[in-house]
Amino acid sequence: MLRHTMLLSFCAAVSLTALSAARAADSDTTTPPVATETTTTCTDGKIWNEEKKECVAPEDLKPAEGTPAEDEATQEEEKKTEREIDDKLYQAAREFAYAGQHENALRALRAAYDQEDPRILNYMGYNTRKLGNMALGMAYYERALQKDENYILARSYMGQALIEQGDIEGARVQLVEIRDRGGEKTWAYRALLQSLGGERTTY
Repeated sequence: MLRHTMLLSFCAAVSLTALSAARAADSDTTTPPVATETTTTCTDGKIWNEEKKECVAPEDLKPAEGTPAEDEATQEEEKKTEREIDDKLYQAAREFAYAGQHENALRALRAAYDQEDPRILNYMGYNTRKLGNMALGMAYYERALQKDENYILARSYMGQALIEQGDIEGARVQLVEIRDRGGEKTWAYRALLQSLGGERTTY
């Protein structure tokens, strides 16, 4: 029993480490998404489905609900499918955002299975803020950081939002948080530093 518990703890730690690494990589994304049929062909917030070779509504990326799986292997397979769909929705939202289609980005994000995923929350904040609702955008950033305080991309976006509100000191605090969490060489740090006029903080 003890061995089984230790094994589960180890697996959980490995999963958490992998997730943190993935988020760190996401935080260092400097390349804009490549425009696909999602923004060049599809309309009305639809997303290009490579398998079907057609535009589909974000909500229709999800398979029809069936009987809940009972065995562990099937449940894990379903979770994997959900993660893959969320990845597609997130990438589509990113593409929409870069194209200035913030409403469409939000629609894609709302279709995700995991509404508590920090990257989903962070991008909900970004697109909401770009549509003019700063208070709600900040609330999404805060929720993202409640889920993962080390998600430095959310700290970068929050810092940039604070600058827009005139809270330079608050933005500097987020810059220091990014630095102290090992993110000084990431895009998240550089973007916020640039928004602050390149002024580093010493505290």
